[in-house]
Amino acid sequence: MKKIIYICFLGFTLIACKNDKVNENVSAQPLPTTEEYDPNRGEGKFENIELEALNPALAKKGKNISEVKCQSCHKLTDERLVGPGWKNVTKRHTPAWILNFVTNPDLMIDKDPKLQAQLEICLVRMPNQDVNEDAAFALLEFMRQNDEK
Repeated sequence: MKKIIYICFLGFTLIACKNDKVNENVSAQPLPTTEEYDPNRGEGKFENIELEALNPALAKKGKNISEVKCQSCHKLTDERLVGPGWKNVTKRHTPAWILNFVTNPDLMIDKDPKLQAQLEICLVRMPNQDVNEDAAFALLEFMRQNDEK
């Protein structure tokens, strides 16, 4: 059985590596320089977010959203599941960074060196959960509430 698995793996590897032609219709995008990317802001429409006192009703809405969209990959502790745990996430990142990442993870992963390093650890790219602005603020509020515990 091990031989069959090894042969299949080898075959798939050879097939995948055989096509070394680059698609001429796809242009490679250069990686951004440090001047183009602000890791405290992230990449997206949110910047300089001023937070008020914790809103428990909004945090509850964020908890409901996280149970549907987030908790299959993230724990509320610092333990990694598929993705990193959420404990102290609001202390490690600015509100703008979190909002930009939640609403547009693809762009952030492509540009943020910390996220690229995290991707090497987790080996799974965070999928775009199509989180709108209102849901993103609710998730942020739930993350803040979780970090107060």
